[in-house]
Amino acid sequence: MRLGIRIFLVYFLFVGLTGYFLINTVREEIRPGVRQSAEETLVDTANLLAEILRADVKAGTLGQSQLPQVLQAYGQRQPQAQIWGLPKTEVNHRIYVTDAKGIVLLDSSDLAVGQDYSRWNDVYLTLRGQYGARSTRSDPDDPASSVMHVGAPILDNGKIIGVVTVAKPNSSLQPYIDRSERRLLYLGIGLIALGLLVGAGLSWWLATSLRRLTRYALAVSEGERAELPHYRGGELAQLAGAVERMRTQLEGKAYVERYVHTLTHELKSPLAAIRGASELLQGPMPEAQRQRFAGNIESESARMQQLIERLLNLAQVEQLQSLDAQDWVPLARMVDDLLLAHSARIESAGLQVRQRLPHDLQLLCEPFLMHQAIANLLDNALDFTPPGGVLLFELERDGPRVALSLFNQGEAIPDYALGRLSERFYSLPRPSTGRKSTGLGLNFVEEVLQLHGGTLDVGNVEGGVRVRLWLPANRLN
Repeated sequence: MRLGIRIFLVYFLFVGLTGYFLINTVREEIRPGVRQSAEETLVDTANLLAEILRADVKAGTLGQSQLPQVLQAYGQRQPQAQIWGLPKTEVNHRIYVTDAKGIVLLDSSDLAVGQDYSRWNDVYLTLRGQYGARSTRSDPDDPASSVMHVGAPILDNGKIIGVVTVAKPNSSLQPYIDRSERRLLYLGIGLIALGLLVGAGLSWWLATSLRRLTRYALAVSEGERAELPHYRGGELAQLAGAVERMRTQLEGKAYVERYVHTLTHELKSPLAAIRGASELLQGPMPEAQRQRFAGNIESESARMQQLIERLLNLAQVEQLQSLDAQDWVPLARMVDDLLLAHSARIESAGLQVRQRLPHDLQLLCEPFLMHQAIANLLDNALDFTPPGGVLLFELERDGPRVALSLFNQGEAIPDYALGRLSERFYSLPRPSTGRKSTGLGLNFVEEVLQLHGGTLDVGNVEGGVRVRLWLPANRLN
């Protein structure tokens, strides 16, 4: 199972269980909370009525007062109120009054006048100076029919002369309870969903960041050029830095070992030639032969110097993971400068050079590296073009790619060599001398193109060889 999925599942379980227990706990507190609030209001109402009724209860004139008519009118009122979006169209309080013995003197519902309520807790406890309250079902088989009753003592000089009870059915509170539970449920589900979305995003970001770092490590292990992922601080940035430092140290060690072996191997041949010529020069020989051996020493020394310089340039390019500095360079001017630098060689061979690049065309590149790459191509082309032959620079387009093309007239490249031309130290003998080059030129060109997001293509065409430097079209302007 992927790391991102495992992180998300753990996050899902944590958020889901936490949300469930929190919502369930709050829902369990809504019902008693609403009823406690309603009970507190009933206590205030009952005590207010106790003070209002005290004089009539003391005088025994409760039945002759206007209170029965007032309570009857109260029961018929239709408030038409909107309480938090819920309509209230009728009043729900029931009010009854008992004397000091618990006998009902007045009942707003006209159901219990004359009955003995002394055994009901609201009356029983209140008559004994305690807080009297009860919750009783109107229908014993229906839990939703319960009614809250709160009693308050009617006092005369500290003596309890009666009890007034205010009752309210719990069913009248149920719409508010249901509404609160629904809102809490929707809000809870929304918050859980939002939390899961955040968790999914976090898991995706973390997994993606780790995959980028993994791809980078795999690319490095395969010897491919890869760009270090960029992270803004934190442990991932530290991990990326540690991986990069490890790569640099390990790659640097292996790189040095490989180049030492390569350089040692490639220098054996010219060193052996120089040593052999120097030993022969120590003995007597004709002047012409002496000059020939001295020339061999000079040419082999030049070959060694060229090999070392090419290796250093190639090592510099191979160590780069990306281009630090790039600039827009006029491509035609760069080619003209290279042709001018080789003008003596071109004129001595009688070559025909044609340059068909737009003069206003600019290339986004690292100027020094691209100059060196094109210079290597031109060197190769000059080596394999016969006297009086043709060189042609032009531009080719292929969809999202564009190529700097160099054609040189000459013999076709053998099929066995086509796939190895950019291989390090692989070289074909030059037609004019029969000698091979260092075999590092095209390898250098390929490395430079990879840094620029391009590719090298060498192939035979009618009348000669064509080399194309393919680059993304957005690098030309």
